[in-house]
Amino acid sequence: MKTLKDFQLPIAAIIMALALCQLGSSIRSGIMRFRTQDRKVTVKGLSEREVPANKVTWPLIYKELGNDPSAMYELIEQKNKKVVAFLKTAGLQDSEISVNPPTIRDRQADNYGNEIMNYRYKAECVVTVTSTDVEKVRRLMSRQSEIMKQGIALVSEEYGNNIVNYEFTGLTEIKSEMVEEAMKNARTTAEQFARDADAQLDGVITAQQGQFSIEDRDQNTPYIKRVRVVNTVEYAIK
Repeated sequence: MKTLKDFQLPIAAIIMALALCQLGSSIRSGIMRFRTQDRKVTVKGLSEREVPANKVTWPLIYKELGNDPSAMYELIEQKNKKVVAFLKTAGLQDSEISVNPPTIRDRQADNYGNEIMNYRYKAECVVTVTSTDVEKVRRLMSRQSEIMKQGIALVSEEYGNNIVNYEFTGLTEIKSEMVEEAMKNARTTAEQFARDADAQLDGVITAQQGQFSIEDRDQNTPYIKRVRVVNTVEYAIK
């Protein structure tokens, strides 16, 4: 007659075999999940377009030298009136024109090298145009020589940089269209990849919208802007 000890070895063997089967099943399932999750492709979709600037800021800068501040202020006031009159000949409104107080520097106080100067004071004067009629302002810029003929020497560039600033403020109106276009372009790229891999797309896993950028098209046409956005999309592959 067999005792309990006689059954202990077979029972232990059976338990071990079942454990190994379960472990093998778990490992196989894990490998299958890993392979399934690994079947994916990440692509980028670009949307880009050129748009005209719809806002311009044009500072008209001129400088004056003198020894009598009160006389300089009177002269600056007269010149400011001439500049404003010139701007209004193009149909600009008072709301589009801003006359800034002059900035006067005492050159003698800043003269550390004992330089001999004919004029003690230097004034910088700025009349700023801010308008949404970009073409009108650009046409007016081409007539700057009319101001020069009145004895007002405008500083068109400061430190080598163009001081006229063009902006595009209509991003809200085109944003949704560009995002949609970027997503379509991303899907087109992903579909091409799937065809090349003899597979099919199986839905979006993740999608990330990039930041919109607005830049000058080039340095010669700052009034034309390039708007750009890149979306990153991850698709499952089956």
